Amino acid sequence: MTRRQATLPPDYFEGMYASDPDPWRFETSAYEREKYAATLASLPRESYRSALEIGCSIGVFTHALAPRCASLVAIDVAESALEAARRRCADQPQVRFARTAVPGAWPEGRFDLILISEVIYFLDQDDLAALARRIAEFLEPGGDLVLVHWLGETDYPLSGDAATEVLIAGTRGFLDVVHGAREAQYRLDVLRGR
Repeated sequence: MTRRQATLPPDYFEGMYASDPDPWRFETSAYEREKYAATLASLPRESYRSALEIGCSIGVFTHALAPRCASLVAIDVAESALEAARRRCADQPQVRFARTAVPGAWPEGRFDLILISEVIYFLDQDDLAALARRIAEFLEPGGDLVLVHWLGETDYPLSGDAATEVLIAGTRGFLDVVHGAREAQYRLDVLRGR
């Protein structure tokens, strides 16, 4: 399988949702349910003042995370996915959605939690370095960064392991790894700001 060399553009994801409103089976997959439960269990705090979820897709995990956040900004590059996420989370008034393509754009505010699940392998190494700089700027001191990524083979710019290691290396000057778990299909890493 040949890897793509550049960050995947937003129209790649719009095309995915145009052909299937739930292309990764977030609503029905046992893998996703188990991963969501493990992600929520890994959060170091019971509640967060201001959280950012990068790559919220259709909002299945967003809805599960929202009760633990006084404010949650959930972003994605695909407007059709965001429309589904808004409907799903209509009962969660503390959730705000925005169409945003990181690292080039970034929502306003500072966050005590940034959660990135199944996203960073869509970015090339230059964009991962820029993402690390954005995290340094917008994660509050002592804030948590949670990374969850699939380990299977893809044609994305990086594998789940490679992308995670690149981002962790890029944040080494201001974040420490406080938890790491590896399952058969995914890895989960929790980092804490200094």
